[in-house]
Amino acid sequence: MMTTNGAKAPSSARPGTTVLVVEDEPAIAQAIARRFTAEGWAVEAVGEGLAAVSAAAALQPDVVVLDVMLPGIDGLEVCRRIQADRPVPVLMLTARDDETDMLIGLGVGADDYMTKPFSMRELVARTKALLRRTERAARAAEIAQASQPDPPVAIGDVVIDRAQRRVQRAGAEVHLTPTEFDLLLALAATPRTVLTRERLLAEVWDWVDASGTRTVDSHVKALRRKLGPDLIRTVHGVGYAFEPAAADGAAGDGQDGA
Repeated sequence: MMTTNGAKAPSSARPGTTVLVVEDEPAIAQAIARRFTAEGWAVEAVGEGLAAVSAAAALQPDVVVLDVMLPGIDGLEVCRRIQADRPVPVLMLTARDDETDMLIGLGVGADDYMTKPFSMRELVARTKALLRRTERAARAAEIAQASQPDPPVAIGDVVIDRAQRRVQRAGAEVHLTPTEFDLLLALAATPRTVLTRERLLAEVWDWVDASGTRTVDSHVKALRRKLGPDLIRTVHGVGYAFEPAAADGAAGDGQDGA
């Protein structure tokens, strides 16, 4: 186990931020730890699955950067166990540019993923975005508790409860990850209006970079698997639109396209 504690945090870093890095390649783990330490974050790195679960329980990190391929239990099982113990934002790293692996990762609770090799600058940007989104969600929850919560909103046969962050379709509850819920909210805010991938990336992930649009595509596919393929329409080369089922019952074009 390698622990790296940052010195004085730069003004751009959130003070007291703790990151757990789970990576079995020492060179990569050390490079990530050095880069995160330069941001003023406290970093702990482990290289084995079971050790990662134990470290997450003991450390209570603000964010986890998690490799998929690990000795012992793999990163997918690590993510499941970490999320079952305590919800925490997870960015997964994978050596394979395989969409099936990405969808499985999102399905077990990961918020984002990156494919190796990756840019350290982009890794830092995505990690900061995860931290900002977590802070916003916490503030929103505090505001909701202190005021009269918004009632659930029904759009077609979909009911969205912002206060409890719960979703139902056709009377059946659908479990969504925090990122999936935020993506659905962004799309449902303007039904039948096409939102570009770049806009969704900015609103939901809080950062803009063309290389991140595949993240949007993968999360949309994950939403379709849970809510049905007819709810989100693809406009090829542009983005996506939320299409309430009660409108016309049409499935929309290119539902599984990127």
